[in-house]
Amino acid sequence: MRAAVDAAKERVAALHAELPRWELVVWTAGNVSERVGDFFVIKPSGVSYDDLDADAIVVCDLDGTLVEGSRSPSSDTAAHAYVYRHMEHVGGVVHTHSTYAAAWAARGEEIPCVLTMMADEFGGPVPVGPFAIIGDDSIGRGIVETLSGHRSPAVLMKNHGPFTIGRDAKAAVKAAVLLEEVARTVHISRQLGEPQPIPQAAIDSLYDRYQNVYGQH
Repeated sequence: MRAAVDAAKERVAALHAELPRWELVVWTAGNVSERVGDFFVIKPSGVSYDDLDADAIVVCDLDGTLVEGSRSPSSDTAAHAYVYRHMEHVGGVVHTHSTYAAAWAARGEEIPCVLTMMADEFGGPVPVGPFAIIGDDSIGRGIVETLSGHRSPAVLMKNHGPFTIGRDAKAAVKAAVLLEEVARTVHISRQLGEPQPIPQAAIDSLYDRYQNVYGQH
């Protein structure tokens, strides 16, 4: 377990660098976590991305209680913990305030599936979750309620911003990057006119191909 936790800290520290690289966060906002057995590793609260290394990453149990590290865990820890407790297939969770995705969240509107990239990665529209206040597991409950039974690995929490999930932290970061890209593109499309929806049968076919055939297996 020691080796697994240390490896996860290294991965998660490196993945945090992807958030400012893709312009998904500003200042110290945002966080990445990854499950390791009955624990998860996560960014400490309010720490600059420039100061994040494996030693800075903290470890919590699935109740969100700090079990290793000298710094307070992310203010979103309760949300991450709730997701891990209630979605056993999830191994990574990411939260950002990326501009275009957060703009859709502020409007409380799902992103319609009008791009093949959306069909590939999200399997349909990106749904909106309920408004919830940081501080307890309310956000986590909203994430689980919205994404349970949904193909999308992303949810737009109303008036807050996006959360993404994945089989590991890297997959959740990828979903966050692609979410911001499609949020921006669909927004621009709507400035030009009404985006054209993709038929459901085509969405299903695209999703199946991308998830099961595309890439290296």
